Amino acid sequence: MLNYYYHKTKRIEDLLLEVKATGIAFETLKTLPHLEENIRRQSLLKSSLFSARIEGNPLTLTKVKYLDSLPSNFHKLEVINLLKTYKYINFGKAPRRLSEKFIFKLHKMVLEKISPESGFYRQERWAIFNQTGIVVYLAPSHKDVPRLMKEMIRFINNCQEPVVIKAALAQFIFEKIHPFADGNGRVGRLISAYLLRQGNFHFRNLVSLEEFIDENRSEYYRALEAEKNATEFVEFFLEGFLFQAKKTLERLQEVKTEAPEDSLLPRRREILEIIRDHPECSFDFLARRFQNINPKTLHYDLKQLQNKGFVLKIGGTRGSLYRAL
Repeated sequence: MLNYYYHKTKRIEDLLLEVKATGIAFETLKTLPHLEENIRRQSLLKSSLFSARIEGNPLTLTKVKYLDSLPSNFHKLEVINLLKTYKYINFGKAPRRLSEKFIFKLHKMVLEKISPESGFYRQERWAIFNQTGIVVYLAPSHKDVPRLMKEMIRFINNCQEPVVIKAALAQFIFEKIHPFADGNGRVGRLISAYLLRQGNFHFRNLVSLEEFIDENRSEYYRALEAEKNATEFVEFFLEGFLFQAKKTLERLQEVKTEAPEDSLLPRRREILEIIRDHPECSFDFLARRFQNINPKTLHYDLKQLQNKGFVLKIGGTRGSLYRAL
């Protein structure tokens, strides 16, 4: 039977109050649609990248900013899979309640074209080792996984704790059961993101908790070391969520009026940023950055940037260059 627990410490109570206050601040803050769309897009990309980085993916935010132009390999595929899955959770038709079928779907999406074992529970004993090869955690027997997962799902669906506590407990218990041979960390963080979304604690989809976890990886793993007591992990989860939420809130509060480029669609904003970073770049250079975009569409985007006074086209031939104004 599941017997995981946490203690309602003074620290957790204080953090919950701060999270609620930050949520109210988000609700009362003036909506800046175009700016928020860009932040939201960055947040989803960060969640995908940093969730992969926690598991050892070497890609950086600078590189994945131009994801379409990266060469195809395992690391790029891992981020793309996660990005699709986070979008599905936030904007797709995710179920209202956690279920085994839904968790299998998340696992399949995360490991698509990566592992033939996606969507299946592990079929052997599993242990987690430290860097010196010493076992630091022995997961439950694979024979117990189906039963434990059903119990976890039932517990989470009936949990009456605040949403952020429930999301933290779900991730902790899932990692302890360790139901899959691969992808447990990524799926566990997706389950937390899903529960926050379903509980309306996503803060406009502008907060990336995964970024905090990657930057505090040693504390994250230490908080997961406890056998049954999830208190330290709940505190870590709340601290990370609050830190990221406050950072995003401050960014929004600093914006008194929208900058002209905040009105641009995300791809056009990205094109403008590339041109600013690479003065007098050619169309061929931009096309290599957007390999999945039809050249006619890219030409249209550039034309719109010219019409709005963001970009100047130098020359009238195929060798034309573009400069940001």
